[in-house]
Amino acid sequence: MAPLRIAILECDTGLPKALAKYKRYGAISSALLEAGAKEAAAAAGLLQQQQQQRTTKRELEIRIWDVVNEAGKFPELGDVEGVFLTGSKFDSFADVPWTNSLVAYVRKILAQDRVKLVGVCFGHQIVGRAMGAKVGRNEGGSGWEVSVTDVHLTTEGIKVFDEEGKKKKDVLTIYQMHRDIVFDYPAGVQPLGSTEPCKVQGMFVPGRLFTVQGHPEFTEEILVEILEVRHQEGVFGDEMYKDAMARVGRRHDGVMVGKRFIEFFLGEE
Repeated sequence: MAPLRIAILECDTGLPKALAKYKRYGAISSALLEAGAKEAAAAAGLLQQQQQQRTTKRELEIRIWDVVNEAGKFPELGDVEGVFLTGSKFDSFADVPWTNSLVAYVRKILAQDRVKLVGVCFGHQIVGRAMGAKVGRNEGGSGWEVSVTDVHLTTEGIKVFDEEGKKKKDVLTIYQMHRDIVFDYPAGVQPLGSTEPCKVQGMFVPGRLFTVQGHPEFTEEILVEILEVRHQEGVFGDEMYKDAMARVGRRHDGVMVGKRFIEFFLGEE
C-alpha cells in the first residue's frame, strides 16, 4: 500500500531545549502525527481482529518545509495527500511576504478537493484568514490563553473527537499558547468548540480541513520552556505564570487529537 504523504509547513523556529531534543520545530508536529498513527493503527487492528479481518498498516511519509526562511517554497499538491500547518510565535495577521505567500498557498489547497488540510494554533488562524475570517489580537481580559485548558465542544465537535463511540465527551483538554484568535467562523465550516476567551477553537469540513486553536503537539516539557522564557521576558506576569504552571502537568488529549488528524488524512473521519 502506498504511504500516506504529509507535508508539514514549519512556521516557527523553536526554543533551545525543544530544538536540542527535536532538532527542528516541525519535528514536534511530526512526533504528534507518528504517535497518532500508532494509536490509529492499534485501534484499527483491534477492531479488525474483533471482526476477524486482516490488519493493513499504511506507512507515513512526512517531509518538513521551512516556510519562514524559504518563503514561497511549498510542496506540489500532486505529491502529497495532506498538509499540516504548525503553530508559530509570529502574527497570523501580519502583512509580510512569507505569511502572505502561505495564505495564498492555503487558498490553493482550499480550491481543490483531494489534498486535506490540518492546522494548529497559528495554522488554524492562517486557515481562517485564507477563508476570509477576521484574525487578530484578542483584546479581552489578558488576551492570553495558556497551559492545559478545557475546550467546550459543540455537537459537531463531540462527533469529531468521539473515539469509536466510546466516550461522547463534551470537553477537549488541550494545551494552549496564544493571544491571537479567529474572531468568527468562516462560512461552510463546522464549529468544533469554544472557550470564554476564544469562541473559535476549531473548524472542520469533512474531507477538506480540520483545525484546532490549541497545541496537541506540545508536551509538558515544551510548554514549561515557553512559560519560563516568556515569564523571564516579562510577557507573562507572576500571577499568570504561576497559574499556568499549576495546570501544565494536567492530563490532556494531545495524542488523541493526533490520532483523529491521522484518521482524517486517511478519510476515516
